[in-house]
Amino acid sequence: MTLRILIDMNLSPDWVPFLQQHGYEAVHWSTVGDPRATDQKLFAWARDKHYLIFTHDLDFGTALALTHAQGPSVVQVRGQDLLPDHLGPIVLAALRQHAPVLQSGALVVVDISRTRVRILPIQ
Repeated sequence: MTLRILIDMNLSPDWVPFLQQHGYEAVHWSTVGDPRATDQKLFAWARDKHYLIFTHDLDFGTALALTHAQGPSVVQVRGQDLLPDHLGPIVLAALRQHAPVLQSGALVVVDISRTRVRILPIQ
């Protein structure tokens, strides 16, 4: 099953064609929801439509931990240069390596030097 990826407002829409050309179904929140929507609305949309959330927002990991949610999965990217030209290969490697846990529920934190994985729900 191909991962479906919802890209948060805090990441460039340039991620959409980048992820699509690598075989992922990807949409940017600005094309499917209200750009001013709360994180809870974005979570609900992603969960209901079976998308994982790709974000730079640290609040998503906190929300998963506080609510003990079982989904949606979140891929959180950290760094200074957040464009696909810079982080694309690292993000692709993380998506491929962790696809099974992302399909069942996980928080994956990706930065230039390492990737960390927490299975949902976070206790």
